[in-house]
Amino acid sequence: MGRVKLAPSVLSADFGRLAEQVAEAERAGADWIHVDVMDGRFVPTITIGPLVTEAVRRATSLPVDVHLMIDEPERHVEAFADAGASLVTVHYEACGHLHRTLDRIRELGPRAGVSLNPATPVDALSEIVPFVDLVLIMSVNPGYGGQRYIVTSTEKLRRARALIERSGGREVELQVDGGIDRETAGAAAAAGASCLVAGSAVFRHPDGVAAGIRAIRESLA
Repeated sequence: MGRVKLAPSVLSADFGRLAEQVAEAERAGADWIHVDVMDGRFVPTITIGPLVTEAVRRATSLPVDVHLMIDEPERHVEAFADAGASLVTVHYEACGHLHRTLDRIRELGPRAGVSLNPATPVDALSEIVPFVDLVLIMSVNPGYGGQRYIVTSTEKLRRARALIERSGGREVELQVDGGIDRETAGAAAAAGASCLVAGSAVFRHPDGVAAGIRAIRESLA
């Protein structure tokens, strides 16, 4: 596995300065920009949609990584593809026909990912891993930024990495989202995560976005 990617989540950005902060994250060495979409049904809160995704797309040349924490995501994947998503991740728990939804995402152009909530076992993905480009392990219960990392997520990442390796050698990203900061990033990466999503630790760092990214990078050295 090569250099661990860092995907700052705009959920924690200042939306009054969204384009500016996204550009700052890119200059500071972010690899992707992560967009958390919540519908108030699958998770308790409502966040953003395709229009904000389109604004993020205009603000950066980096891949735009869209995480749909919504019920019936198959109804909305086309809108996010049209908005410029480079990758669209849906939840295992929200998809009645997951294989079909992942195929549709790819038909539309983006890469396709699948996410697991903390209580969902890794083995639930055993039949679908050969058809995904990314597995996302939630290390908090989705719905709110700024939560603390669930410590058992580290072992879950190890199991997910092992499942990916057994699936036939395809290059599948293993992403982790929730409570990632300079204290938790190293353990997640050592357990096999290839992409770290960080929101508060980047966009709410007291010394600014660049300092937040630098602190996480230094913890991985």
